[in-house]
Amino acid sequence: MWGRLLDRATMLTIDGSYGEGGGQILRTALALSAVLDRPVLIEKIRAGRRNPGLQAQHLAGVKALAEITRAEVEGATVGSTSLRFVPARIAHGAYRWDVGTAGAISLVLQAILVPLAFAPAASHIAITGGTHVPWSPPFPYVEQVLLPTLQGMGLRVSLRLGRWGFYPKGGGMVEGTIEASTLRPVTLTRRGSLTEIVGLSAVAGVPTDIAERQRQRALARLSSLGVPCRIETSAVQASSPGTVLFLLIRCEGGRAGFSSLGARGKPAERVSDEACDEVFVYLEQEGVADPYLADQLLLPMALASGSSSMTTTRVTEHLLTNRWVVEQFLPGRVRVEGGVGQPGRVTVEGAGR
Repeated sequence: MWGRLLDRATMLTIDGSYGEGGGQILRTALALSAVLDRPVLIEKIRAGRRNPGLQAQHLAGVKALAEITRAEVEGATVGSTSLRFVPARIAHGAYRWDVGTAGAISLVLQAILVPLAFAPAASHIAITGGTHVPWSPPFPYVEQVLLPTLQGMGLRVSLRLGRWGFYPKGGGMVEGTIEASTLRPVTLTRRGSLTEIVGLSAVAGVPTDIAERQRQRALARLSSLGVPCRIETSAVQASSPGTVLFLLIRCEGGRAGFSSLGARGKPAERVSDEACDEVFVYLEQEGVADPYLADQLLLPMALASGSSSMTTTRVTEHLLTNRWVVEQFLPGRVRVEGGVGQPGRVTVEGAGR
């Protein structure tokens, strides 16, 4: 059973502590391993973090990709700092995964969306966990920023928010369908003028006036931009109380999204200020892709048929680390111009898988 696992002649070794050394290395490496049919050994996983090694949230992504690819896996346990992953083939199917409590559903989606596009037929997914939790894109960002961009690259995917899930209990659900797709290159280099801002201020298990306070603060701050600004309010059901403000920025040549989550003792006005501050920083810089989108587009760009390019308002350590991972599988295909913390330009020569 483990013969292929021990064949290091074809196995690519990845240093999981490189760069920012987080879970993104794991997700990108395993997704590329799946699509390119390249066994991979990831060592020193999250070595520099306070809780090094695989955590439950990371394991959910590992197990999901292992199921999709019928992979042989060694080291898939909590706390493991080494993981061997040998994919067989990408299979379509009906998949259900539980990230556990408030583990981020969006991070599992980052790992599985592109690989499932290379399956021979459509797959149906249902993932439970956190939909609006810290340190990960909330579902509105996935739905309104990431998905439209991927769909523009040819990815045939639809997702639906079935249940909301805030920290700490989670309990949210996202369902969707990913069809067999061919990825096309994309050019996101000219932002153009700001056309409108739309948003959502939502609460669960707390007074609904908090949603209105978040909304009013954001409208007051964004009014200086001189474009239509519409923010809806919503009171939703969830296992844990929570609040969120999400703002979608629409420009002539692209879109971006920014959000902030509430917390005990955190005023509604501060929630709004955090999201609005990011909007103003984005608009003050040149670039189309916000820092979060730039990071997430490297994988599909690397697997598209042809040359892709994008400008981003801020080059991050995440982006540079992700570039390094892609280049371990596909050398010489990614170029990033611009220093960390500065606007930049990314060019990717896709492998055409």
